[in-house]
Amino acid sequence: MPNLKTSAFSRLSSTTLLGAAVILGMLYFGRDILAPLAVAGIASLIILPLVRQLDALGINRAAAAIISVLLVGACLVALAVVLAFQLVSVTSDLPQYREAIQEKVESVRAITERPFARLEAELSAVIPQPVPEVNRSGKKNSHAAAAAATAANATSTPEADTRMSVRGALRRLFALAWGPIGQAGIVLVLLVFILLEQESLRERLIRLAGLTEMSRTMQALGDAAEGVSRFFFSQFLVNLAFGLIMGAVLAAGGVPHAVLWGTLAGVLRFVPYLGALASGLMISIFIAAIDPGWWLALSFLAFYVCLEVIVANFVEPRIYGHSSGLSPLAVIVSALFWGSLWGPIGLLLSTPLTLCLVVAGRHVAALEPITILLGEAPDMSHAERFYQRALAGESDAIIRDARSHLQKQSFAKYCDQILLPGLALAALDLRHGRIETAQQERLRGSVSQLTEVLTQTPGAPRSLRRRREVPLLNSGVGAHLRELRLARLGRWQGSLDVPLGSVVLCGGLQGERDDLLSELLVHALRVSGIDARSITLDQPEDERPDSSKAELVSIVFLVYPTRERLDAWMAVVGTLRSNLPQALLVTIRPSFFNEEVDAATVKEQVDMVLSSFEEGLALASTHMRPAIKV
Repeated sequence: MPNLKTSAFSRLSSTTLLGAAVILGMLYFGRDILAPLAVAGIASLIILPLVRQLDALGINRAAAAIISVLLVGACLVALAVVLAFQLVSVTSDLPQYREAIQEKVESVRAITERPFARLEAELSAVIPQPVPEVNRSGKKNSHAAAAAATAANATSTPEADTRMSVRGALRRLFALAWGPIGQAGIVLVLLVFILLEQESLRERLIRLAGLTEMSRTMQALGDAAEGVSRFFFSQFLVNLAFGLIMGAVLAAGGVPHAVLWGTLAGVLRFVPYLGALASGLMISIFIAAIDPGWWLALSFLAFYVCLEVIVANFVEPRIYGHSSGLSPLAVIVSALFWGSLWGPIGLLLSTPLTLCLVVAGRHVAALEPITILLGEAPDMSHAERFYQRALAGESDAIIRDARSHLQKQSFAKYCDQILLPGLALAALDLRHGRIETAQQERLRGSVSQLTEVLTQTPGAPRSLRRRREVPLLNSGVGAHLRELRLARLGRWQGSLDVPLGSVVLCGGLQGERDDLLSELLVHALRVSGIDARSITLDQPEDERPDSSKAELVSIVFLVYPTRERLDAWMAVVGTLRSNLPQALLVTIRPSFFNEEVDAATVKEQVDMVLSSFEEGLALASTHMRPAIKV
């Protein structure tokens, strides 16, 4: 049987949960220190390939690090300068669009307020309005009027002089810019020192993990660096293409400052999800403000949405699926998590930070749950996926997946790699009482539908191909499959007027397990053109084929025995030896049948012990000439 992996969550303890809570607290309260450090660390992984290229050219390591940082910084500054000049140009052009903006605002206000005004009027006509209070002198209560007058007097005071001196303006501008500039300076300094001390930091991490874990630590560091670099490079290419397309479309539509808006569309896409939404809304609002009508803005918005849907659902999954190693849900969850912890910086770094954790989870047991939950593909084999779908009763999904596999591989290989290992998992859980009655019903129903669909002859009558209402739970899946073949081919499952040595028998003892395995092997052989037929070895004497036809059989495949029925199986093998002396007796023991009888005991009774259906198919194909076509 397959070895069941220990659940990652079963290793969680109160100490682990307490440690996770402490780490979350440190991430939140220490964000002013950790966020710049994380930015510098991620940036160092991105710039590191450039540093290595310069180092390979013979440039000193320190000089290569400084040159790389200066080159990247110069590119970012140049981009920022271009955007700044474009923004200044946009703000200088806004006054000429003031009238169009006011008309659009008024039209939008009228559209949004008209339904509420109509609803208020209808409600006022139905609901009686309250009568104002009247004091003893017959005058209305003037408390509300006095309060309104007091508010009016307060607001009617002369407004404070809002003109600011040049010194005050500069002070305010410096205060606003000091935060980002200071953070950028800290990141720049950290980046330079990380690049300079890269080898030293790697050695420190190895010593921290332990010299015995050197290979695993080096593998984790290499995977993280390669994954982050590959992800950002792929993201840069996709966003660059997106920005170029948007700029070209805007320029073709006659929208002013197309370079700015195209660059903005490409740059903001580095922020997961929110960036694309923000850029699309900003550009649509600008187009609506400068255009007298609504057609141009709505046309652009429709094009932007279509392009974003195509890129997000078709282009990025193909590219990021091989570059990020994260599932789409993990990208959203990481953006919410890091954005709530560190704000905009966390939102920008959410994907690379989560990617580093996923990579670390492949090498560190404590972080394995993160890899399982957020990794690109769950750590589940095809057999395990088949088993969990069968427990859920998802027969259509199982059949669809099986047909997809059969387009690329044989039925025998599908049985060896998916179907039989999945059934072995089910047998193990059944033996230990871990499957409820309802799950057993769904499991057996799913297996019966799968095997019936896969083992049906393509040209079989429609009435036989849709007999799923047969009471399978009474006879067993294997017995039901045999009944279908008997109904189609006759009592002996085909003609007995065939060449000598052209028939292969597949059989086992009476029981659902042996019936199913022998029927699956029969179908695996028949689809390859081999005249295979199933037989129950311990059936009554009058139901067996005529002994005079024994020379037709060349090979007998026996289902591997269980410990409980070993004696009965050995007695049947002895009978076969005497009745079919010319036949080759073979049994198949798949590698996951580790709970069955030891192979040495069985090998004494038969001629060969194989380990898969594919080996049995290869033996039968080389031992005889194909005699039938399914």
